[in-house]
Amino acid sequence: MRNKTLCASISDERLAILSALGRRWRVSAGQVVTWAGDANSHCANVISGALKVSASTADGREQIVGLLFAGDFLGQLFVNEASLTVTALTDTDLCAFPRADFERALASYPRMERLLLERTMASLHEAQERMLSLGRKDARERVADFLLDLARRTGMCGAAGEIRVLIPISRGEMAGFLGLTIETISRQLTRLKSDRVIDFSRGERECVILNSAVLEAIVNPA
Repeated sequence: MRNKTLCASISDERLAILSALGRRWRVSAGQVVTWAGDANSHCANVISGALKVSASTADGREQIVGLLFAGDFLGQLFVNEASLTVTALTDTDLCAFPRADFERALASYPRMERLLLERTMASLHEAQERMLSLGRKDARERVADFLLDLARRTGMCGAAGEIRVLIPISRGEMAGFLGLTIETISRQLTRLKSDRVIDFSRGERECVILNSAVLEAIVNPA
């Protein structure tokens, strides 16, 4: 549980105490972990897998507002009602805690409390940057930035320097997440593939980044 999680910030002795509060929770792909409007009773560390965080628009459509991967924290602290829906995109392992117990534990572990605050602020900054990018980045830049973010968070490096990433959402969901159309997403991915910047294996969900420097140059042009 320690690797890449908040628990890396505390001693082994305190980790054992905190672990006693938690339980391993195996979630199947497609299973809803939390519904918006439900009682906010639990929080969790993501051990493995991928989840989407979403809200409903006024006309009832789903809007993905974030993705969670191994090492991320799932849950909203110090509020009694969940405002977002969290759904597993793949089979996922969580270490879940009763929210009230976890909040009390934070008072005893100031380093973990500080790390959680830092991660919360980083998540807010990421959300703000995504909103800004919808106005200042073109489609090619948004898709490249999305792939680079997946590479940083989940990428596996191959022997030839390629980076393999699993795209956990459909092209339709990606379109909504990036503020584009499905057709635009498909065109941009096809263009990157034709330019030998990326490739796909085992269908369209496993992306192989062949040249991350080109993606970086697209996102941050000189």
